[in-house]
Amino acid sequence: MQLGFGHWTLVRESVMEIKTVGFEETGVANQCCDGVQFCLEPSFASGAMWSADEIAELCYLHYRTRLPKQGKPNPNREWTSLAAVVKVESAFQRAVLASPGNLQVTKEVVAMGTGTKCIGQNKMRKTGDILNDSHAEVVAKRSFQRYLLHQMGLALSHQQCSIFIPGTETGKWKLKPNIIFVFFSSHTPCGDASIIPISESENRLSKLVTEDDAAGQSAECRSNHDHLRPGDKRKSEKMASNHIIKRMKTDDDGYFSVITEDLAVQQVSVKQEDETSTNSAEMQTANKETGLGRPKVVDVYRTGAKCVPGELDDARIPGVGYHCVGLLRVKPGRGDRTCSMSCSDKLARWNVLGCQGALLMHFLQYPVYLSAVIVGKCPYSQEAMRRAIIERCQHISFLPDGFLAQEVKLLQSDLQFEHSRQAIHEVQTNSKAKLVPCSAAISWSAVPEQPLDVTSDGFRQGTTKAAIGSHQSRSKICKVELFHTFQKLVTSISQEDLPDTLRMKTLETYGDYKEAALNYQEAWKVLRSQALPGWVKNAKEYLQFT
Repeated sequence: MQLGFGHWTLVRESVMEIKTVGFEETGVANQCCDGVQFCLEPSFASGAMWSADEIAELCYLHYRTRLPKQGKPNPNREWTSLAAVVKVESAFQRAVLASPGNLQVTKEVVAMGTGTKCIGQNKMRKTGDILNDSHAEVVAKRSFQRYLLHQMGLALSHQQCSIFIPGTETGKWKLKPNIIFVFFSSHTPCGDASIIPISESENRLSKLVTEDDAAGQSAECRSNHDHLRPGDKRKSEKMASNHIIKRMKTDDDGYFSVITEDLAVQQVSVKQEDETSTNSAEMQTANKETGLGRPKVVDVYRTGAKCVPGELDDARIPGVGYHCVGLLRVKPGRGDRTCSMSCSDKLARWNVLGCQGALLMHFLQYPVYLSAVIVGKCPYSQEAMRRAIIERCQHISFLPDGFLAQEVKLLQSDLQFEHSRQAIHEVQTNSKAKLVPCSAAISWSAVPEQPLDVTSDGFRQGTTKAAIGSHQSRSKICKVELFHTFQKLVTSISQEDLPDTLRMKTLETYGDYKEAALNYQEAWKVLRSQALPGWVKNAKEYLQFT
C-alpha cells in the first residue's frame, strides 16, 4: 500500500523518485555535485512518502542490476541473504519551482551486502584484515560506514553534495535534516528476532521447524552449555537460580509468557499491535478452542545463534519452550565457536549508538541512526522484532548528549527475495539436491572507487593461502581498510580545524582512535552495563594494528 497523496514513480537504476501533488512547498532546491535535486519534506521519516514494498523493490532491483553474478548463489542448490541501507532524501523548492504543490522524495541504495557466514575465533587475526562476520546485515552496515567515510571526505572538502553539514562544535558535522536512512533485510535478523511463535495451523501445514533449522540463517544449533568450562557452568547454574529463565509457553488464552529477570513475568500477546505489519504466520488462524480469535501457539522458529557462554541458556524443550527469549547470542561456527554477536543484538546496539561506529563519531555531533528497519517476505513477528531491537534497550538512562535509544520503525514487505532460502526451496521442490548457503559475501558501497568486492572466508574471493596478509587479499570493508580511510581524513585537516578528541593527541593504533571517541565509548559503557551486560568483546590485542 502506498501512503500519501496521488503520485508517480520513476525508477532509475537504484534510485527511485516519487512525485506527489498536494503538499505546499516551503523550502529551496538542494544544489548537488550532479545537478539540482528537486525534493520535498512531509513527514517522510515516518514512512508517509514511502512503503516497505517500495524499499524492498528498490533493493531487489539494485541486487539484480548492480551486483555481479560472481558471489551470487547458484540457484539450483544455493541461497543467501540480502541487506541494504537506503537513503531517503527530501527538500523544498519554493524558490525554484513556480507552481506550488509539487513534491518529490528520492530514494537511493547507498550500501548493500549479501552473506550468511562467520569465521570461528581461531581464524581471527590481530591485523584487522579479515571480515569476522559476513552475515548480510553486517556486510551492509560496514559498507554503509564506507559510504559515510566518503561523504565525510566530501564535507571536509566543502562539497555541497555531501550528506553532512557543519555542526555547532569545531570540527563536528551533522546529517542534513532532509535525509534519513532505512535499513532493509531480506530475512528476519538471526538471534532473538528470529524466535517467532508458530500457530497450530501453520505447524500442520509446514514441518519446517527442526532443531537444526536456524530460521534461514544457519543450520547449526548445538548445545551452548556443552561448550562451557566447569566454572562457566557453575556461573550459569547460579544465575539461573536467581532468575526465572525466559521461556515461551502456551497458555489457555492463546498468549505465551516471557519470563524476565528478578522474577518479573510479562504476558505478551501473540497478536500484533500493528496490523499493517502482521505476518500470516501468526495471525491467519484463530484459536477455535478458546474462541478468542488468537492463534494457538504450538512451537517457535529456531535460531542457530547460541546463548552467550556463562549466561542464561536455552531450555531446548521440544515445542514453544525450546528457546529463552530476550537473551544475547553469538553466531554459530562450523565446530569453532565465533565471537560475533547475533544480528538481532547488533541491530539493538546500532539503535542506541548509531551505525557510524566509534571512528566517525570523532567528526559527528550526533550519531547516524536508522529511521526504519524493513524485513522482506519470510517468517516474521512484529513482537519479536520489537523485543529484540527496541525493548531490550529502551529503559537505559544517563546516555551522553546526542545519544538516545530510538523508536525505530519496524515494517515488513510482502516481496520475497529471489535468492532467499524459501524462494529457492519453492523453485527446487522436486530437486533431490540439498540446499546450502552460498559461501561468498558481496559488499557494495556508493563510492566512486572500487565500490564492490566479493569475499569468502573473510578475504577477497580467490585469495590463496600464500596471499593472505597482502593488500590484495583485503576486503574494502575490513577494519584496517576502513581505519586507513579514516586516517586519510584526519591527515587532510589542519590541527586547528580538528575536533577536540583528535587535536594535539598522540594516537597510533586502531584501538587508540576508538578509545579516544569519548562520548561514543561512554554511551557504549552505559548500554553494556544497563542492557547488554553479556556482550562478547574482542580482546584488545585484536585492536592494536596501525
